[in-house]
Amino acid sequence: MARPRLCIARFRWLDLVEELHRRGHNRHESGAFLLGAIDGLRRSVESVVFYDDLDPHAYASGVCILEADSFDALWAHCRRTGLSVVADVHTHGGDPRQSLADRENPMIARAGHLALIVPGFARGPIWRHRLGVYQYLGAHRWRDFTGWRGRSILRTGTWR
Repeated sequence: MARPRLCIARFRWLDLVEELHRRGHNRHESGAFLLGAIDGLRRSVESVVFYDDLDPHAYASGVCILEADSFDALWAHCRRTGLSVVADVHTHGGDPRQSLADRENPMIARAGHLALIVPGFARGPIWRHRLGVYQYLGAHRWRDFTGWRGRSILRTGTWR
C-alpha cells in the first residue's frame, strides 16, 4: 500500500504547533483540522481551523471533544473556501500514542484520513520523528506511521 504524503509549509507548521501549545496552556489537549487539497496520495495544507474556534467548549474536559454542531460549522467553512479536510492534529501531554478514545472515535471516519498527535502539549521543539502519525483504514482500524516512518509522511518546508 502506497504511503500518503502530507505537505505543509514550514512557517505554517511552526505557527500551528505554537498555537496548539498556546491554546492548551500546557495543561490540556488542543487540536485543529488541517484544510487544503487532496491530489491522489498528496495532501497539501493551506489553512487551519482550531477545534475551539468551532466549539468554545472543545477542551472543557481536558481532552478534545467536538459536538455535532462543530462539524456543521466545519463543513460550512469547507464549502465557503472550497477546501477539504486533509488531516487532523491534536496534542497529548505525554507520548504520541493513540488513546483508546482516539482509535475508536476518529475525527474524520473516512478511510485514508490522516491524524497527527503532537506530544508534550506541543512544547517545542517538535521533531517529526516524535509525532504520532496515523492513517484511518475504516472499521476502527489504523495504520501507524509513528516515529521515523512519519518523516516520510509529513513534509514541512520545500518539497516536490
